[in-house]
Amino acid sequence: MANKYAVFLSGTDLVHADNKYHGSEVAPPISVSTTFRQIPGVSLADHDLFEPTHHSYSRWTQDVSTRVEKVLGKILGGNAMTYRSGLAATFAALMLLNPRRVAITGGYMGVQEAVQQFKRIRNGDLEIIGIDDEFRDGDLCWIETPVNPTGESRNIQYYSDKVHAAGGKLIVDSTFGPPPLQDPFKWGADVVMHSATKYLGGHSDLLAGVLVVKTIEEWKQLFDTRTQCGNVMGSFEAWLLLRSLRTLHLRVPRQSQTGTALAKWLNLASGGSSNDGVPAGLVDVVHHSSLQKPDAQGFTPEKQMEGGYNATFAIIMTTIDYARALPHALKYFVPATSLGGVESLIEHRIESDPDADPRLVRLSIGVEELEVRTVMMIYVGLGVLIFTNGMAGFEGRS
Repeated sequence: MANKYAVFLSGTDLVHADNKYHGSEVAPPISVSTTFRQIPGVSLADHDLFEPTHHSYSRWTQDVSTRVEKVLGKILGGNAMTYRSGLAATFAALMLLNPRRVAITGGYMGVQEAVQQFKRIRNGDLEIIGIDDEFRDGDLCWIETPVNPTGESRNIQYYSDKVHAAGGKLIVDSTFGPPPLQDPFKWGADVVMHSATKYLGGHSDLLAGVLVVKTIEEWKQLFDTRTQCGNVMGSFEAWLLLRSLRTLHLRVPRQSQTGTALAKWLNLASGGSSNDGVPAGLVDVVHHSSLQKPDAQGFTPEKQMEGGYNATFAIIMTTIDYARALPHALKYFVPATSLGGVESLIEHRIESDPDADPRLVRLSIGVEELEVRTVMMIYVGLGVLIFTNGMAGFEGRS
């Protein structure tokens, strides 16, 4: 049977999209030089910064960052620019589009704060509205999908049609939906953003951000702004990201399958029900794209998330005490913030995001084996939950 994920993400592209920049080495070398020997009679103005054949200064170009951007552009369907972090990429996107108003609702708190910082440097001359308000010419609609921290999906095509009809632009933060799970450009995004710290990096060992645009002219604008603002990703981080991308097609489908199965299994023990050793009265609600009901437009995530559902999702416990204790009572989950790494992470979200539901626990599913059946027991005593990972009856997306 053909691998359905190969339709959306090619391992060949991940390994070979940067072949043009190979030397005699097999593994890409780490470049630590900040400056490079000049060629007589050749100035920066003579360099092709999009397809560099020579480097002058690492704030402009260097081998590894060029290579990683070529791979990212290939798999993300546009022209990629890398940054020091996801928030650096967020701010660069705001500078690129310079909107009159920003429409944003919920999502990652860091992006909300970046929008506020952009408003501050504009001396307050930026109106912030919700994504379901009426749009006007010059608006920027910013949607994150699947959305942090719940992992529920938003209808990209609906918001694309809405903002474009008014003369605005759409940015999609697709951090929770990396390749091969979804392609925001297919559904009308103008710019796509990823916090590469998460799934693209995938090993909890780098900070990076990515913007993907459709035209070389937009890429050149991003390049100029990045160069002048000094937001270039470090050489070692670029090398780590390139290394990580080689296995993206192996990691993300595995995480997606396991995360979807676990979300469905936990859902059977929510809302007052018990299931497979999990007693009733502990899990109130499970949020995940695979569990969404059709919205007012009839949207369900399955059509948009063609390569599988997200591997990060949230559960709402019935009490704050349960939510506080759970992350520290599991054997294989690491109690820590962030997501997308090969190890499974869990956090009481309010400890990182003060606006989160105090009963919300966010889970980021890694690449560990999905146990067929391990009894999941919960013991409540002295405010302690004993949770052991368990599974029954699911083998992935259905």
